[in-house]
Amino acid sequence: MIKRILVSQPSPATEHNPYTEMQQRYGVQFDFRQLIHIEGLCAKEFRQQHINPLDYTAVLFSNRLAIDHYFRLCEEMRLKVPDTMHYYCISEAVGNYLQKYIQYRKRKVFFSEHNKFEDLLPAMNRRPQEKYMMVLSDVHNGETISMFASHHIEIKPAVMYRTVAAEWAKDEPFDYDMIVLFTPSGASALRKNFPDWEQGKTVIACFGEATAHALEEAGLRVDIKAPTDKHPSITMAIADYLEKENASV
Repeated sequence: MIKRILVSQPSPATEHNPYTEMQQRYGVQFDFRQLIHIEGLCAKEFRQQHINPLDYTAVLFSNRLAIDHYFRLCEEMRLKVPDTMHYYCISEAVGNYLQKYIQYRKRKVFFSEHNKFEDLLPAMNRRPQEKYMMVLSDVHNGETISMFASHHIEIKPAVMYRTVAAEWAKDEPFDYDMIVLFTPSGASALRKNFPDWEQGKTVIACFGEATAHALEEAGLRVDIKAPTDKHPSITMAIADYLEKENASV
């Protein structure tokens, strides 16, 4: 029976969330603890890539962290981001986050309505003179860069932050019945922190094909996947698994 579940994410911001509902309904305990954390590169490290952010007229962002580290590094390097800079974002939520740093104007902020960078191609094709830079983590698969290249749009990758495994104490127990992961880095951190750990009957749930692929490459079994047509969210997939488990008892 599933009793203790590790979720490699921060705790939900509110008490009313799917995890709390599952705890009450199925009698399980969720522990929220990230297996990874993010560190920003310092200006000295970033300069080793020989990239000047001001050489580009547009920046691509896939998440809010990328925005934070872009403006942090520009400030650290004493670079004033011009008002003419264009921003291309994976979603409206990411685009709206730019208001923390700039005066938001629709004519310079573009975002995908379906969380796909492909949606931005029409806007980018209307600006053939644009020079693009994309803010990335040290862990990225390059698929987005390749997709744009296939459409004859050159994107300069700029690593501005890194993913680091969060350390666990050597005598700290790791005895969860289910582990929920959201990134390929989480899979790597699991192996790094617990190299001798055997999965056995432990259920692993993951979000995203890249995460599933990383787990399988690490020799681990993926028992629950999302998103799917039936389960667009990981919480729905976990709830379905717990429901079936209870029904079989």
